[in-house]
Amino acid sequence: MISENNNFLTSETKNYFEEGKWEELGVISSREILETRGPRLLGRVMLLLLVIFIIILFLPWRQTIPGRGRVTALRPEDRPQTVQNQIGGRIEHWAVREGQKVKKGDTILIISETSQSYFDPELPVRLQEQLAAKVGSEDAASQKMQATSAQIRAMTKGLYIKLNSARNKVRQAENYVDIDSADLVAVQKFYEISKSRLARYEAGYTNGLFSLTDIESRRLKLQEDNAKVISQQNKLNNSVQSLLNARIELDNIQAEYQQSLAKAQSDMSSALSSKVGAQGEISKLRNEISNTNIRRGLYVVRAPQTGFVVKTLKAGIGENIKEGESIATLQPETPQVAAEIYVDAMDVPLILNNSEVRIQFEGWPSVQFSGWPSVAVGTFSGKVSVIDLVSSQGGKYRLLVRPTNPVPANDQPWPLQLRQGSGVYGRVILRSVPLWYEIWRQLNGFPPSLEAEPDVQVGAK
Repeated sequence: MISENNNFLTSETKNYFEEGKWEELGVISSREILETRGPRLLGRVMLLLLVIFIIILFLPWRQTIPGRGRVTALRPEDRPQTVQNQIGGRIEHWAVREGQKVKKGDTILIISETSQSYFDPELPVRLQEQLAAKVGSEDAASQKMQATSAQIRAMTKGLYIKLNSARNKVRQAENYVDIDSADLVAVQKFYEISKSRLARYEAGYTNGLFSLTDIESRRLKLQEDNAKVISQQNKLNNSVQSLLNARIELDNIQAEYQQSLAKAQSDMSSALSSKVGAQGEISKLRNEISNTNIRRGLYVVRAPQTGFVVKTLKAGIGENIKEGESIATLQPETPQVAAEIYVDAMDVPLILNNSEVRIQFEGWPSVQFSGWPSVAVGTFSGKVSVIDLVSSQGGKYRLLVRPTNPVPANDQPWPLQLRQGSGVYGRVILRSVPLWYEIWRQLNGFPPSLEAEPDVQVGAK
């Protein structure tokens, strides 16, 4: 075994081995082993590494909260939007192409009418004619109302005159009744006196004081007075009937006026109803005329704001599109770019408004150190602008990060080449802690420290 591996022995050792000087060979081996410095050097190196490791453990480490997301816009009006047509129609002409820049109000698409209700090219003229007819109906109803009002005023005036005349007749009849009643009482008194005289004459005739001629004269006088009483009674009855007739005529006048007034008021109500109906039709026609004019202006779909046509969602000529259907995607020209990143729910309470964030964009070369953001290369400064109050899909919370303004002296502004939708990796910067504390925190799965440094200014949440 030794002979096979003797190639590994030194020349001096080979000589001792060939001459059989085993004792001297052992002395030489022992001297060489004792003089080896490897273990001592290794110990010193390990001690030095231990000291360096302990020093590193006390180095400051910047706590961060990582998050991934994409580039977006800070304002809703700066984000990509779909352009929609307000009415349904048929595509007649495309005025833009994909990637083209358009200004606010520029034509994107021209469509034609597909609704049968608007096929007539003279539709506005027809509607104007209908409107004129309805206006005439309204005028006629107004004139009828005026005539009816005049009729009611004339009837009221005539009634006043008739009522005064009828009331005068009633008062006249009442006076006649009073006069005839008084005459009847007087005639009855005369009749009673004649009866008394006749009785006295008859008694005197029996005693021979009066002649038969006197008796007959008194009897004739009694008959005349009785006839006067009957006549006066009949006259009183006629006066009473005249009074009743006068009162009935007064009631008839009032009833006829009420009937005529009710008919006139009914005509007034009919005229008012016709006028209100005509006004409703006029308003409806005016609304339809306005809608028709506005609809004809919607045959041209225009750009809502200045930007770039990213993609057309409809193609071809002659294709029908529905009302409110998206036809193209428009990207605003100069959006306020922001980073939309998502962080874990455990870390959200530690993030405040205006917290500093280091941003790394996809496609932009960078070297980033988690604990030492000051030595990162190719990253950009940002501030937290919005913290969502509710979680997004997946249980994460969204942060909107805006560029720091003004840009720090040792930083660069965000690249102008950024496109919305590109990937973003960000780290929210928290307080500085020793490295050993960060290692201990990571091993135990604890969240970063909530306590902020005294010199770090943060906004209120």
